[in-house]
Amino acid sequence: MHWQTHTVFNQPVPLNNSNLFLSDTALREATIREGAGWDVELLASIGQQLGTAESLELGRLANAFPPELLRYDPRGERLDDVRFHPAWHLLMQGLCANRVHNLPWQEDARRGSLVARAARFILHSQVEAGTLCPVTMTFAAIPLLEKTLPADFRDWLKPLLSDRYDSHLAPGAQKRGLLIGMGMTEKQGGSDVLSNTTRAEPQQRRGSGEPYSLIGHKWFFSAPQSDAHLVLAQTRGGLSCFFLPRFLPDGQRNAIRLTRLKDKTGNRSNASAEAEFCEATGWLIGEEGEGIRQILKMGGMTRLDCALGSHGMMRRAFSIALYHAHQRQAFGKNLVDLPLMRQVLGRMALCLEGQTALLFRLARAWENRQQEQDQAWCRLFTPAAKFTICKAGMPFVAEAMEVLGGIGYCEESELPRLYREMPVNSIWEGSGNIMCLDVMRVLARQHGVMDMLTTEFDDVKGQNRHFDRTWRQLQQRLRKPQEAAARDVTQRLAALATGAQLLRYASPPVAEAWCGIHLDRRGEKLLPENVIADVLLRATGGAG
Repeated sequence: MHWQTHTVFNQPVPLNNSNLFLSDTALREATIREGAGWDVELLASIGQQLGTAESLELGRLANAFPPELLRYDPRGERLDDVRFHPAWHLLMQGLCANRVHNLPWQEDARRGSLVARAARFILHSQVEAGTLCPVTMTFAAIPLLEKTLPADFRDWLKPLLSDRYDSHLAPGAQKRGLLIGMGMTEKQGGSDVLSNTTRAEPQQRRGSGEPYSLIGHKWFFSAPQSDAHLVLAQTRGGLSCFFLPRFLPDGQRNAIRLTRLKDKTGNRSNASAEAEFCEATGWLIGEEGEGIRQILKMGGMTRLDCALGSHGMMRRAFSIALYHAHQRQAFGKNLVDLPLMRQVLGRMALCLEGQTALLFRLARAWENRQQEQDQAWCRLFTPAAKFTICKAGMPFVAEAMEVLGGIGYCEESELPRLYREMPVNSIWEGSGNIMCLDVMRVLARQHGVMDMLTTEFDDVKGQNRHFDRTWRQLQQRLRKPQEAAARDVTQRLAALATGAQLLRYASPPVAEAWCGIHLDRRGEKLLPENVIADVLLRATGGAG
């Protein structure tokens, strides 16, 4: 006999088949405002495709079946390869087809390409974040390699700039698409790369573009399946940057040994390896002793991507929570209509509004970084945005879990994967303290940075008393900056930059509410109902 114990009701359906771009009014407005309005039609198409149940399932599969290290082939020959689930390759095909790895570097790139690429990055991060690791490293490496690629590898430029993803284990010159990884940190040093012990000796001559033999290790060798890596090693002239291909020009495998893949908390789809160099051949990029300078050319871009990626995951977590709240009933009402829940959801939506405004102002600064004002903006607010946005991600996703309740803590939901993924962006490319120390260095040493801040913030002076007071107080503190206060200084700078953008472009009630919550520390503030209604509508693609 079959017993029917209960009927299932009041259980919301999952958020599938939504348009990730058109449902986000703040993202659409920022894309247009900062110079990439020409890409809106394609972004809507990308958003529709990425929001499908099929795309979201690829993200789940890529993490449920993480990569495997293959040290040897069936004959016992050293292989040092990584095997991925087919879902990984399909996600990578989409990323490369959408040129997330190289859009701004195309010969015919339009003005605003960095802004358009930022929007594409955010959309992809809502589906699967691990695949963005090789993409962001390739994106950051291309402008450096365009100028410094060794002569034996000049034919790599065409596949680096293609829209093809080629996963074949083959020399780079034989492939239709290429990816670049990085290997910086070692066991004894971490962020202190000056303590690296890997050594490089010239095979014949010293100097830029010449081959060296490398002996040493890397504690984190990111995306080991990449066609080449940029690595740091010590030379007679100091810490230097090397181009380390997987295959040598004669087709032989380079002497790079993968010892194991990291067993990480999150970021499960992405392979992170430990590696040893057994007289591996690397070509010097720039001159000996310029390793830090070369890497810093890429570091800003990868840090920007950390912030973009965290924001995208926060946006996905919020979308899931809001969709659930519209369907789930409690105490005779939909969750979204309960006053306390409306405060929670409204604050989350307002947080995302501010982040979007800050990130796309920053993307425009990168677009115009040849100008002194924008260059100072990039140097100061890239580490500030990375610190504040990436740090905010973990409690934000936890809040989204609470909106769903117990099911939000279960693996059937996307939220546990997002929660595990969040810390990696805070750690990668420099953890929080490194970002804040970088901000303090910029304030102390970057020419014109204080003039830039004065111009930026005085432009909105008088519109909000909380903003004006915070800026006055910070100016006083910056006269005698203290390293121990670097985190608070960084948070306030990022908040002021965000507030300035909202005071310029958001509706006055939204800008006023944001400044009241984030810049006035004198007690808890309730969001006005008209602001909650506005930001929740915008978070589903309305208004604007």
